[in-house]
Amino acid sequence: MHVHYRFKETIVTIGADSEDIIETARASIRYQRSLLEGFIRSDPFFQITLEPYEVLSSAPEIIRRMAHAGQVAGIGPMSAVAGTIAALAVEAMIDSGASYAFVDNGGDIALITDKPITVGIYTGCSSIQDLALYVQPSRDIIGICTSSGTVGPSISFGNAEAAVVVSHDVSLADAAATALGNAVNDVDELEGCFDMIKGIKGINGALIVKKDRFAVWGDLPRIVRSKMKIDNITKA
Repeated sequence: MHVHYRFKETIVTIGADSEDIIETARASIRYQRSLLEGFIRSDPFFQITLEPYEVLSSAPEIIRRMAHAGQVAGIGPMSAVAGTIAALAVEAMIDSGASYAFVDNGGDIALITDKPITVGIYTGCSSIQDLALYVQPSRDIIGICTSSGTVGPSISFGNAEAAVVVSHDVSLADAAATALGNAVNDVDELEGCFDMIKGIKGINGALIVKKDRFAVWGDLPRIVRSKMKIDNITKA
């Protein structure tokens, strides 16, 4: 089962084998959003800063994960919001017995799977189309997070069609994808952009698509061709 779900600014696609598991994800999203919104009311700077930001150990788990990921990647904590919400939802699904579950939060994906699955990479107007990652079964959560300077509403100081980071730490993958995307400007210097994330422990690999070129670094799932179904893209 795949369902589209929107709660305030959070727009997701949820996948699981049963409606009960999907409802668990919805409930997690609502709960984590309430914690995030409550914290922002008490500390509005958390939402707007583009710099690493420290929080107290007494802050909610979602806040601590976001702040830590931003610190590691060298950017603001909101860079990790989508991936963190997705990861916490998948963790709740696992606690409810799921062996196959994913939450795609606007291109920031957390998943576990008991079967091989193909995750498409949307590359906007690039001439490089229909790329995908072929993900093998995994009981550990995998984060596949994408930042773009040409697609979607998120802030990026670069102009990549897609900057993708894979990590078992989904919050980190989200923040690192933002940092990687920020570094992409010159199509002739894509490989040098990976210097932004090479020293970050916990990142498996990354991929950049810019205009008619792409570059890869690290240990990614196998890159395959897969026809992109536009209707599958999580969007408003």
